[in-house]
Amino acid sequence: MGFGRYVVIRILNALLVLVIAIFIVSLVFSHEAEMELKSKIEEQITSMLRSDPKLLRELSSNKTALREWREQQREILYRRYGLDKPLLIRVLGRTWDQLTLNLGTSHSLTSLSGESKVSTIILEALPRTIQLFTTATIIVIIIGLLLGLKAAQKVGSLLDKSLSVFAIVTYSLPMWWTGMLFIIVFAYYLNLFPAGGMMSMPPPEEPVARFLDMLYHMILPVFTIVFVSFGGWAYITRSVVLSQFQEDYVMVARAKGLPERRVLYGHVLRAAAPPIVTMMTFSLLGSLGGAIISEIVFNWPGMGRLYWMALIQNDVPVLLGNTTVSIILYLASVVLMDLIYGFLDPRVRVGAAVRV
Repeated sequence: MGFGRYVVIRILNALLVLVIAIFIVSLVFSHEAEMELKSKIEEQITSMLRSDPKLLRELSSNKTALREWREQQREILYRRYGLDKPLLIRVLGRTWDQLTLNLGTSHSLTSLSGESKVSTIILEALPRTIQLFTTATIIVIIIGLLLGLKAAQKVGSLLDKSLSVFAIVTYSLPMWWTGMLFIIVFAYYLNLFPAGGMMSMPPPEEPVARFLDMLYHMILPVFTIVFVSFGGWAYITRSVVLSQFQEDYVMVARAKGLPERRVLYGHVLRAAAPPIVTMMTFSLLGSLGGAIISEIVFNWPGMGRLYWMALIQNDVPVLLGNTTVSIILYLASVVLMDLIYGFLDPRVRVGAAVRV
């Protein structure tokens, strides 16, 4: 299979999965979304009645007429919002809105500019999560790869043994618990870093000072993420690379007298690239969604904290929009990973052609 056809098939598969996933999510959220909409309709009917004193006086003395008037207005509004249609049609309509990123408006949350559009709220939170978690993840990947390669080269050395112990210890630490511990030590006891937040209050007005203040607030959460994650990354990289050292092509390359550096980076690392690329892709993907508890611990206004706020306030449009954006980012990352696989290893394209 040619690479172009492979790309088209992977994208079409991802689009199909996206439609099915958004349909299921829309169905799951359908009941809560419609309950909120019905509550909003009842409030609108009451507001209409109170805004017309003459009508209110006429209907207040006749409960039957009042009930009939409410029922009539309810039917009108139900038709306007599509609540009179079958469930499947309503879910399909909500699915289409999510697929076209028509995410609606929030019932309780707003952006910093005061807008209640869900798309604006999410676009405001997403860069903050990328700023914190993606930055930390890139640092973790770089340190993990370098240490993992060195440990694989020197099996049984002090570096290898220390890395194994460190990875086991740190990988078992919950990130939120480690964050709380570091806040107690570095923010309260040593008073080196702020305990949370993205900027000082009030933030500096000068752009350079504002940027430096933001970096200062990032140090502690980034250090926490890197501390907890890089040991596991390094250990997995070491294991993947070490398994390649046992292959025949490595023995042949060494027998030819190739430098160890060329054997490692020119042969071993390329063969070990697919699983490492998988780890990198999913690590970066996970960083885009943030971490609910960690963002709450550090009071970082990103995607995870936004999801938590929407859960607390039962803001279904934000929950649904946040889930939709997360699914889109996830599938886009999987497609990107498949394309990188197909480029690095032609056998992947051959396998895809056999399945098709």
